[in-house]
Amino acid sequence: MEAVAKLNNVPIAPRKMRLVVDTIRGQKVSHALNLLKFEAKSGAPLIEKLLLSALANWEAKNPDEAIEDADLFVKEVFVTQGRTLKRFRPAPQGRAHRIRKRSNHVTLVVDSFSNTLLDEVEEVETEVTEQSDN
Repeated sequence: MEAVAKLNNVPIAPRKMRLVVDTIRGQKVSHALNLLKFEAKSGAPLIEKLLLSALANWEAKNPDEAIEDADLFVKEVFVTQGRTLKRFRPAPQGRAHRIRKRSNHVTLVVDSFSNTLLDEVEEVETEVTEQSDN
């Protein structure tokens, strides 16, 4: 069973946050945590905390299973653009240049390999039965 965690209005540009997120997509949770711990980018600690929150959500959904035995991985993670704060900076000859302070929203989904494999097997079986019926 998958677990979701969301992080809203992070004051880092989405382009910068996607660089961090792309490193952990599809990785096992333990490997992703190690990658984030030693990542130098400013968004890494926030994503690490979000991943730990997703683990806690998974644990709350599955109280009878242990995290170590579940073989969890980062199924989905994506960054969407949040609101943009518009500020002005003085420019020469009495003009002003616009400064855009971008923010983002991050969504992270954690799932176990066994559940994902079962879903894929069921999809393949339904495709095979549909093809054999035709």
